[in-house]
Amino acid sequence: MPNLASQQSSKLKQSITGPLLFLFILGDVLGAGIYALVGKVAGEVGGAVWIPLALALFLAMLTAASYAELVTKYPKAGGAAVFAERAFKVPLISFLVGFCMLAAGVTSAAGLSLAFAGDYLKPFLDVPATPTALVFLLLIALLNARGVKESVRANVVMTVIEVSGLVLVIVVVGLMFGRGGGDASRVLEFNPAVSPGAGILAASLLAYYSFVGFETSANVAEEVLDVQRVYPKALFGALLTAGGIYVLIGLASSIALSADDLSSSSGPLLQVVQATGFGIPDWLFGLIALVAVANGALLTMIMASRLAYGMAEQSLLPPVMGRVLPGRRTPWVAIAVTTLAAMALTATGDLSSLAETVVLLLLFVFISTDVAVLVLRKDEVQHKHFRVPVILPCLALASCVLLLFQQGPDIWLRAAVLLGIGLGLFLLTRWSHTRGQRGRTSDQEPLTRAGRARGETGSPML
Repeated sequence: MPNLASQQSSKLKQSITGPLLFLFILGDVLGAGIYALVGKVAGEVGGAVWIPLALALFLAMLTAASYAELVTKYPKAGGAAVFAERAFKVPLISFLVGFCMLAAGVTSAAGLSLAFAGDYLKPFLDVPATPTALVFLLLIALLNARGVKESVRANVVMTVIEVSGLVLVIVVVGLMFGRGGGDASRVLEFNPAVSPGAGILAASLLAYYSFVGFETSANVAEEVLDVQRVYPKALFGALLTAGGIYVLIGLASSIALSADDLSSSSGPLLQVVQATGFGIPDWLFGLIALVAVANGALLTMIMASRLAYGMAEQSLLPPVMGRVLPGRRTPWVAIAVTTLAAMALTATGDLSSLAETVVLLLLFVFISTDVAVLVLRKDEVQHKHFRVPVILPCLALASCVLLLFQQGPDIWLRAAVLLGIGLGLFLLTRWSHTRGQRGRTSDQEPLTRAGRARGETGSPML
């Protein structure tokens, strides 16, 4: 049965069903990255692109298992920040974990807005990139403020388009292979410049990034119907579906083109479709890519606004961030603030540095979550929830630490600046909260003295 107690205590509206949640997660994982990722993976491993994609799926499932346990155990908006607060009992740690997630989401949306306003849009509309990106973010904010149900329904349409485009690649290559085209032997070829093991590892670390996005679903847990039953099925089902599509894309790409051709292309899937000879228009993949980018930005901003709302509810951000629209019951202040932050990053950052910063920030979040699921094993709750074997979060933690040290010093510096801003916000919020408490205490002191005076003179005492 649904957890009615948690639903009734929430100010947010529970309107996300299991199928909607599945498509929410699938749409966030199947982002625009796959359209460029295949070529980069081929450059590392050779023609055996599908192997590191399958291994990356396994690594992502490890951390996803930690999320499945904690989300069903504590189904509150705020995600990893809530988990850190319960596990470590240190407000600063909880804030930094939540702010890493928040900063990653806003930074990701900024990067996606630049991608939307770039080369994919030019065949349809040749306009300046930065103003277009800002307008794009504003439209995303308006849809987000209208309601999570409307936003998730829009995600359903966009996810279907994304998946259809990838299925199209798989089908046309299958038809080409059935006619005697392509070369299936390439799917077991490795990069001759490195050993197979080293090539698979390097490519798996790269392919892992394509599965990032599942964690955003933790921040809408408070708006999911029957979250304890629905969430694990939707999470693992979406990841397995995305992983299956990625593996098939890897196989199809290597059958259609050599590893050298894939790695030298900035649009490898477009090159794959062209190699089949079926005459599919180039503009079609441009449109699909725009839909994929828009979908990723929408889901990311839903996550960021709900996270900001959840942190405000936990007194980690100013309480004004917890205000909701009376009719729509959406966190409008959090939506406005996160949108303005994304606009600022869009105007000052470039796509590649923003994307790399997102990865580093999320790895900190994943490490915290994997540790939290172990620490919170001793914390019992009154309802049933999903549980994972202890070995899985341990393996997930090791994989995240390995990925953490693949980042360059310039990315570490950018992340440090963002976290410095977050630390300043934390100190300001704590100062305001402490000042408010002192003000209330000062107001109560005259009343207390008056009460004592009445007692001393024989006045009635309650």
